[in-house]
Amino acid sequence: MLELIKKQTANAKDDILSGLTVALALVPEAVAFAFVAGVDPLVGLYGAFIMGLITSIFGGRPGMISGATGAMAVVMVALIKGGNEIGMNMDTPVEDLGLQYLFLTLLLVGIIQISAGLFKLGKFVRLIPHPVMMGFVNGLAIVIFLSQLGMFKTFEWDELGQRVVDPETGDYVKHWLTGTTMYIMAALVGLTMLIMYVLPKITTKIPAALTAIIVVAGIAIFGLSDYDIATVGSFIKDGGGEGLKGAFPSFSVEMLTAVPLTLETFYLILPFALILAAVGLIESLMTLNLVDELTETHGNGNRECIAQGSANMLNGLFGGMGGCAMIGQSIINVNSGGRGRLSGIVAAVTLLIFILFASEYIEQVPIAALVGVMFMVVIGTFAWSSFRILHKIPKADAFVIILVSTLTVIFDLAIAVIAGVIVSALVFSWENAVKIRARKRVKEDGTKVYEIWGPLFFGSIQNFNQKFDVANDPENIEIDFIESRVSDHSGMEAITNIVAKYEKAGKSVKLKHLSPDCQALLIKGNRHFAELIEKDVDDPRYFVVTDQEESFAL
Repeated sequence: MLELIKKQTANAKDDILSGLTVALALVPEAVAFAFVAGVDPLVGLYGAFIMGLITSIFGGRPGMISGATGAMAVVMVALIKGGNEIGMNMDTPVEDLGLQYLFLTLLLVGIIQISAGLFKLGKFVRLIPHPVMMGFVNGLAIVIFLSQLGMFKTFEWDELGQRVVDPETGDYVKHWLTGTTMYIMAALVGLTMLIMYVLPKITTKIPAALTAIIVVAGIAIFGLSDYDIATVGSFIKDGGGEGLKGAFPSFSVEMLTAVPLTLETFYLILPFALILAAVGLIESLMTLNLVDELTETHGNGNRECIAQGSANMLNGLFGGMGGCAMIGQSIINVNSGGRGRLSGIVAAVTLLIFILFASEYIEQVPIAALVGVMFMVVIGTFAWSSFRILHKIPKADAFVIILVSTLTVIFDLAIAVIAGVIVSALVFSWENAVKIRARKRVKEDGTKVYEIWGPLFFGSIQNFNQKFDVANDPENIEIDFIESRVSDHSGMEAITNIVAKYEKAGKSVKLKHLSPDCQALLIKGNRHFAELIEKDVDDPRYFVVTDQEESFAL
């Protein structure tokens, strides 16, 4: 009992410290993604708090961190812009109507995600091949790295103190830091990474990331106060926000009154809701799989779908921008020792405390410290072994890894994963399609036997049909499926068609060693098959195969 108490106490300490680390890393990420979506930074922070709290308590993967994410933020841009245009075209113009459309859309996103969990669609993440998973983590590591490079840039200001706008793109003009400012930024980032690399070799009792942030923040605040160092506060204000401080999230009454609840509104938000729900679930379930591998435990995908949906619905009701699982923060949490639900709860609650009470202190944390932490996440996330194995694995798998990585960087995670799964499925289908064989022999009574080997499904039908010589075969034909598996309706249609061809030519066909379920379906479709299927078998291999199939089905 004493050992159990010590273990629980140690786990609680690790969860609390890792939760504090994650909370600090959540601030700039949530703010940055809020800027991407075109909403107030507090909307992003509220979204991170609500997502983190609900999924930590009710989610299917303890230790996984959720919050506002870039993958969903880029989808929200068009929705918010469209909503704002509707607001400006109203008889009485409504300012920031796009934000209210976002909140309403999040309600629909939540319903879709909860439905996915209730219908147990989370299990389909198991169908994602390993090359797609490797491409996913590589691409996401590159995306995280590229996003952090933006922290080495600053806005360009005009003589009036206004940010310069690019007339072609409409975006604010930014340029790389130079001189002493760049040197200090690079030095602080490097020091953060050095501490995170060295400290675990000395002790693992305190999180390296949290220690690095505290040390670098101390150096920046007390030793480099005379220099212009980017901080969380300056980052928010340079981006157009007023600061980190805010109130407790409140019920968004405007959503129920400002947005017209009509079919036109439903048709507008439905496509965005479907995309946001899909992106959120794919990223969350892929992150769940990754954390499973890191912790050597097993999460519940369906439960996570329900928790993600519930959190997004609450975001819609309480003014958050929504989100999903965050791979960077999840890895920070796991590497810092956070394995339980307490770590996520602490991160979410601490983030709210920052907003309510400690904004002036958190705003002093240098961006360089948080960038250094994320760079170490990139190093830990990227599957470096993929370089070593690319020439050792099948070319198709190597192509999928590169494809998914590239599409993740160019487009987004959902497109990359879907494309990777489709390519993997096509390769699998093609490889199995060419595997079907037919061994031919003639019995003493003149009956020609076709022994089919390999899976019979939609991809192998053409090769299956080419095995038979209907015109020149004798009058009696026997098709033996002892080493074949009829996998789908297309396979059964192929059997039906080949039997019809033989009977049209005036020849008789017997079917042997079909599985019981295939026999039942063929007979159900055409009672004539009851006369063609030979059920009395004396081959012991048939019973072994049938028993195995039934046990797998159970």
